[in-house]
Amino acid sequence: MTEHRAPTSPGTLRLLPWRSPDGKPCYLSTDENGGYLSRLADDMEAMQLATAEDILSLTRPVLDDPASPYTEVRYAGLRLAECLTDALRVAESRGLRLPGPAGDADSTPPAPHSRTTETSRPSPHNTSS
Repeated sequence: MTEHRAPTSPGTLRLLPWRSPDGKPCYLSTDENGGYLSRLADDMEAMQLATAEDILSLTRPVLDDPASPYTEVRYAGLRLAECLTDALRVAESRGLRLPGPAGDADSTPPAPHSRTTETSRPSPHNTSS
């Protein structure tokens, strides 16, 4: 697996791959690239993605077998949901750190925002306008 380190522009906030003790998102504001917390976050993101790959390979046989017990399928689903949550957080963090298109007057990434809730997302199955 290749490690991806997104550039951090001075003055931008980086969404970290962990939450505060009260469950709120944590952000890092830094002007330097490669500080201790940045490296720790990079390492944790890499670990989260590697864990997701491992869990996916371990849960596929359970999910592919129609005779798998309910408890095993439920456990596999719970672990996959945890890994997907981590992977989406890594993707959001890296997306926020991508530079804007060249020639844009404002090439800095947008300010971090809260994720939309499931109820406000359009359904992919709803084709009506």
